[in-house]
Amino acid sequence: MDVGLLLIAGGIATGLFGSLLGLGGGVLLVPLLTLGFDLPVREAVGVSLVCVIITSAASATVFLDRGTANLRLGMVLELFTSIGALVGGLIAFLLDERFLAGLFALLLLYTAATMFRPRGVAGDEGLAGPDPDGPDGPAATARSRVGDAMSGATYRVRRPIPGAIGGIGGGIMSALLGIGGGLIMVPVMHVVMGIPLRVATATSNLMIGVTASTSALVYLLKGGIDPYATGPAAVGVFVGAAVGSRIAHRVGTRLLRLLFAAVLTYTAVLMVQRALVVQ
Repeated sequence: MDVGLLLIAGGIATGLFGSLLGLGGGVLLVPLLTLGFDLPVREAVGVSLVCVIITSAASATVFLDRGTANLRLGMVLELFTSIGALVGGLIAFLLDERFLAGLFALLLLYTAATMFRPRGVAGDEGLAGPDPDGPDGPAATARSRVGDAMSGATYRVRRPIPGAIGGIGGGIMSALLGIGGGLIMVPVMHVVMGIPLRVATATSNLMIGVTASTSALVYLLKGGIDPYATGPAAVGVFVGAAVGSRIAHRVGTRLLRLLFAAVLTYTAVLMVQRALVVQ
């Protein structure tokens, strides 16, 4: 089969998963390009960043129209992810590819384990459950209560400072690994800030485009984006992301959590292999 068609097919798959899980597709696209198409890790990251922008553009509007995404939270956090993305883009070309592949694998394993960790909030999504910070604590102010249009329940945005710090880390990882920051920000919002998983993935889809744009510009100026691989992959990612954003509300939260962790674990195995074979 033609390489371009294979790239389009791979882009559809990564765009679909990226939209459903709020990852931007880079978590699958980078291993696909490096292992399946023998593209250097750094160039694969550049292609992935462009595709992350496409994923965000294709799915963000749908999540906003449905009221699933938290626009205010996303706008605040993306300030910090953009700072991290700029820093990461500047140092990405100084690091060895073996190190990048190994870092990718470790990050995936840690994030998969984090998503399986029990949370101290009743209910799978933390909706309408008891607040571990206390009803009269700083996290329980009226301004922190946000409605989830999908369920009709409310949730509280907790621990904004750790969330901002996580945003900077997510931006750095976005630039280094081409993941759009969603790989970090979904667990940060869900586990640290107490955001329902469905809302966290939708909000991540809003943020990843801005985050990826910051670091993609650095890669473009340094010649780190392959246009021949980017074109077909971007077309496929757009189609996959458009489909994923429209079926996301039909996927159960428990299934979404398991799917998230399974994808991360499998991808980690692939990137460990890549780290061992890079010369």
